[in-house]
Amino acid sequence: MLDTALLLLPDFLLIVAGWTICHRTALNRPVWDSVERLVYWLLFPVLLFVSIVRSPLAPAATAGLAAGGVLTVLAGIALATALRWLPGIDPKLQASGAQVAFRFNSYVALALAERLGGAQALAWVALLIALCVPVCNVGAVWCLARHGGHRIGAELMRNPLILATVAGLACNLAGLQLPTPVATTLSRIGAAALPLGLMAVGAGLQFGGLRKAPGLAAALLSIRHALLPAVGLGLGLLLGLPTGQAQVLLLFAAMPTASSCFVLAARMGGDGPYVAGLVTASTLLGMIGLPLALAAFQALHGG
Repeated sequence: MLDTALLLLPDFLLIVAGWTICHRTALNRPVWDSVERLVYWLLFPVLLFVSIVRSPLAPAATAGLAAGGVLTVLAGIALATALRWLPGIDPKLQASGAQVAFRFNSYVALALAERLGGAQALAWVALLIALCVPVCNVGAVWCLARHGGHRIGAELMRNPLILATVAGLACNLAGLQLPTPVATTLSRIGAAALPLGLMAVGAGLQFGGLRKAPGLAAALLSIRHALLPAVGLGLGLLLGLPTGQAQVLLLFAAMPTASSCFVLAARMGGDGPYVAGLVTASTLLGMIGLPLALAAFQALHGG
């Protein structure tokens, strides 16, 4: 359990480092505005493309797991979207923060899967990432574009995260193998996305950001860290998944949210500080929720 919590600690420390550098050194807000653009337009798209191209999809053996992952994400999108009809909800904050409820930190997912289940679990998580990243990104862009008055179709068509995901899936299904020098170069570019993205979250953090709408924040984080793990656990049983796949689905459902939520909100005119606060809170909750989810699974399955 402690190992699971410690796995999330480096992500949180990078957020703290970003805040410290932005607010306590000459590398202040203008520097981080440029970093956000670099992460959003180049680093994260390259990261997604390379990860998906390398992911073995194996659809025949993992249809149930794939269905469970997509249904979990769709449940999160539906629940987060439904919040905008509650009385007193700020539309901009809801549109900005909705993505926090259903997006996930793919690198924490990959690292945790490898530690718990080795190469097989890693392949299963890679499949979930390949299938669910497009769904998550479409849901996130749709919420922000709808509120901001953007043309939703145009925003989806030119969103770099969605374009990179579609390109990665197309190359994967076509069996494309990137030449080694190209693959290595792209991997090195993409490797910068996680630390810079997390530090950009910290740089944009305003600790009072969640005070703008604490009730909405509580609802979004409850979806991410309580309702979706319950959905993942239930779907594992309902779909009759093998024990290993059911565990992976539950852990996928209990992930903290994606660090790039802040980058997307900031670049599409949402409330960046509010989303940064949600991302930080989600990372902290994940350090508690993931060990609890694993304990619940082991108790249910007698492990």
